[in-house]
Amino acid sequence: MDEIEYVWSVLGGDAALTTRVARAARPEVLEARLPVRALASACVGACALAAAELAARRAAPGGVPAVRVDDGAVAAAFTSERHLRIGGREPVSFAPLSRLWRTADGWVRTHANYPHHRARLLAALGLARDTEDARAVDAVGSLLAGLPARSVEETVYAAGGAAVALRTPEEWAASEQGRAVAGRPLVERGVLDASPARTFAPVPPSAGALLPAAGLRVLDLTRVIAGPVATRTLALLGADVLRVDPPGLPELPDQHVDTGFGKRSATLDLTCDQAAFEELLGAADVVVTGYRPGSLDRFGLSPRALAARRPGLVVARLSAWGAYGPWAGRRGFDSLVQVGTGIAALEGTADRPGALPAQALDHGTGYLLAAGVLRALTEQSRHGGSRYVEVALARTAAWLSAGLAPDGASGAGRPHGVGGSAGSASADTGGTRGTGGTGGPSTMGTGSGAHRVCAAGDAGGPGDAGEAGGPGASPWLRERESPLGRLRYALPPVRFEGGPTDWERAPGPWGADAARWV
Repeated sequence: MDEIEYVWSVLGGDAALTTRVARAARPEVLEARLPVRALASACVGACALAAAELAARRAAPGGVPAVRVDDGAVAAAFTSERHLRIGGREPVSFAPLSRLWRTADGWVRTHANYPHHRARLLAALGLARDTEDARAVDAVGSLLAGLPARSVEETVYAAGGAAVALRTPEEWAASEQGRAVAGRPLVERGVLDASPARTFAPVPPSAGALLPAAGLRVLDLTRVIAGPVATRTLALLGADVLRVDPPGLPELPDQHVDTGFGKRSATLDLTCDQAAFEELLGAADVVVTGYRPGSLDRFGLSPRALAARRPGLVVARLSAWGAYGPWAGRRGFDSLVQVGTGIAALEGTADRPGALPAQALDHGTGYLLAAGVLRALTEQSRHGGSRYVEVALARTAAWLSAGLAPDGASGAGRPHGVGGSAGSASADTGGTRGTGGTGGPSTMGTGSGAHRVCAAGDAGGPGDAGEAGGPGASPWLRERESPLGRLRYALPPVRFEGGPTDWERAPGPWGADAARWV
């Protein structure tokens, strides 16, 4: 069983449909010790197949459209934040205090891109919240050099910040949270009630691009990258996606642009605008949440509570560490999960931790979540029932660390193709780019898979994807005007015959739209 077949089986899909997938393999992209390229292509391929399956369900004639996964397009999308330009300006991906730090006994990684996390990090270390960046870097570095890494992790967490000590894969696998994560499937799915089967309006094949999610309303309660990537994908496929944020917690501007294609953006204070939210929920088909597990329950936003008020709903949830175990309530980001689960150790050297060539846990988990939603919609049309889908960055990390083994349960797996020196993180700042080792990751399904894999030059399209983030990505980049200025951005990698190739709507200003359906 190869990677796409495995993901498709986890999603509950018909194994015979994987023959509809062809892949253009480009070994030069997303190079790492771990099989990052294979993970990325499998997540995107399964998502595209789920979209094609739903398209066939709604458009009927011709069967399931053929799916094509191009590693070059996938690599560009997985590094989309690096390709983005806003009026010619290159965004800043990581703040100065989001980085790896040496401690008295090892390493710790902090995440301080959001102002409130920066303030809490400084407060936890006894520093003034308004300390200027350069001084703060020096002061934090000096303090952490004399403290144990796990002590820093607990102190910052207790203050509401985000920090994780470096662990080896074996240390993570032996931890209580590591064991809890390993015991869960890559994508959790279930039925919440016995609602009637969903009836879709047919999508005429002659109406332009085939949009399997056309007419569906998606309430997007996500932040950062993974959740917004999932909802950005649903918007590509025709869904009316309304992202709703708390008015006092704005998204990082550049991050909002990168993940805001196809969506509208509104603000709503659930502490005083519950009636407005209930009105939105009453006409929603899908709700996607990406906050810490339990943090939205007080607003009645658990899957069962939502389905009780809106039978027939699909509820999709994303978290960093999983909705179980002692770390269920902890804040987490891709870079922190890499450090905590042992990926940074696997990609590093004896002298310092490394990093993956992309924020692959975020992007991969986002496509898994979108795929889960699409499959849930297809299953609803056959069997009914409100549905839930749940994914976690740490669970995706366990699968990657295990070398994408079908059980994927062990976080202590060996990386593929290890040889020579390991990748190192880019400087001490927040970049997730590693230099990679001399051994590349395995190619996906080159021998045993039922779907077709061919060299990039045999599959059509450009012959050289180049470095992820380098000039070789240009075939998968586009420019367009937007309310925020001229944008350069990565095209969506989810492709099937007759389907969309770009988003209909460019992102607009954060929170500028009304909190209502159109």
